Formats: sequence, structure tokens, C-alpha cells
Amino acid sequence: MKIPFVKYQGTGNDFILIDNRKLEFSELNVAQLCHPKFGIGADGLMLLQNIEGYDFEMVYYNSDGKISTMCGNGGRCIVDFAKSLNVFNDENVFFKAIDGPHDAIWSKEQVQLKMQDVSFIKSIEVDYELNTGSPHYVVFVDNVNNLNIVKLAHQIRYNETYKTVGINVNFVEILDAQTIKVRTYERGVENETLSCGTGVTACVITLAENLNFANGKYTIAIQTPGGNLNVTYNKSEHNFTNVWLCGAATEVFKGEVVV
Repeated sequence: MKIPFVKYQGTGNDFILIDNRKLEFSELNVAQLCHPKFGIGADGLMLLQNIEGYDFEMVYYNSDGKISTMCGNGGRCIVDFAKSLNVFNDENVFFKAIDGPHDAIWSKEQVQLKMQDVSFIKSIEVDYELNTGSPHYVVFVDNVNNLNIVKLAHQIRYNETYKTVGINVNFVEILDAQTIKVRTYERGVENETLSCGTGVTACVITLAENLNFANGKYTIAIQTPGGNLNVTYNKSEHNFTNVWLCGAATEVFKGEVVV
């Protein structure tokens, strides 16, 4: 059986996209398809499916083959994929992911994705834990480039608190009050990825807590190994609303894979 697919990347976070609106592909060996040597190679795989009340549904798998929580860069990529399939006609789209409904705004230059509101940030000594559609642990460091983040992330991801369910681990360097540099270790991939959308969103929100931002609207620039993103949000005390993840979503190539 041949399955058509499109490979996408969003700031280096790469994905296999499959149009499954006819529900033809119910049994996929996702881990093999995502394998860089024996498959197409990707951080994850997404199925675009029909669902009542929305333009489409996003079904996301990590590269280990397991259904996962929300993926921000994946969400931006699947919006561009849906646009290429004429799933929606104008710039605005409304879709459902595992964490609930999402609005997005499409343009040729970038996709703006509305993320979930955040109202709880847990302080763990000098670190932070929060959920931005996926669970994240955030560590502030002086120089993010000099870290062995896989080694450091393993100490958190596989400790007694997180080893069963897992958690994504982010390391953040503050360049100034409007700019940060981020590296992320993703569970399910079990390695550093070049970028993580829900991860940079978590880092931007914890930046406001770390630097005691006043209430207001903010736009923060994020540098990742795979490219640059922006997150805009409104802060009111410890509540973060109208959170938008913005950046490019790029088609890499199309093909067919035999399964």
C-alpha cells in the first residue's frame, strides 16, 4: 500500500503530514515512518481528518509512535498543509487538537496559532513547571549553547516525579527583556529537537514570572537552534491569555511511502 505524504518543518521541528479525511490510514507504523534511517525521518507525524464543527482535526503522534499532547510547531505546519488542500478558503481557520480548539491565521510568510490560556505555573525551587497544551519544565541558565542538554534533561525527565508520564525540558537564556534563546528536550522524541512550539510558549510565560513583568500585552522573540519564533500574550496577574505562537511553516518535499 502506498501512502502519499508531505514533509514539513517549522523552525527545524519536522513532521510527516498525511491527509486522512477519508479515514484510509488507521494502522500506521508511526515509529518506523519517523525513523531517520528506516523511514522518512521526522520528530512526529500528523493526520489531518474531518470533524464536525471545525475546519479539520489534528491527530498528532510523537516519533515513538504514541499519540501525544499538543504540538505548537506541528499545529502551524498542519494549518499550512490544510491550506494547500483547500480545506479552508480565507486566512482564518478553526481546528481541533488533543488539547481542544485552536484558531489560526494563515499567510504565505507565517502561521499565527492561538495557544491555550495558562493560569497555573508551579515553582520548583528556581525552576518552573507548566502546561501549554503539553507539559513543560523550564530552567533558566546563563549560557544555553554550552550545555549538554540531553544529559541535564535526563536528570529531570527520568526522575521519580516525571519518569512514568514524562515531561519536556527547556533551557532558557535571557538575552534581554524581549528576547530569549531556548533549547528543548522533547519526551517521545527523547532527544533535543531544533525547536518546540509549546516549549517556547512555556518559556515566554515563565519569563514574565521570572522577571516579574507588570500586567499588559507583550511580544517576546525566541531564538531556537532551528530558527526564530515570536509569542504574543496578555498578562493579568498570574493569568496569561490571548497567547499566539507565530512563525514560518515550510513544506520540504512530497512523496509516497510503501507500508
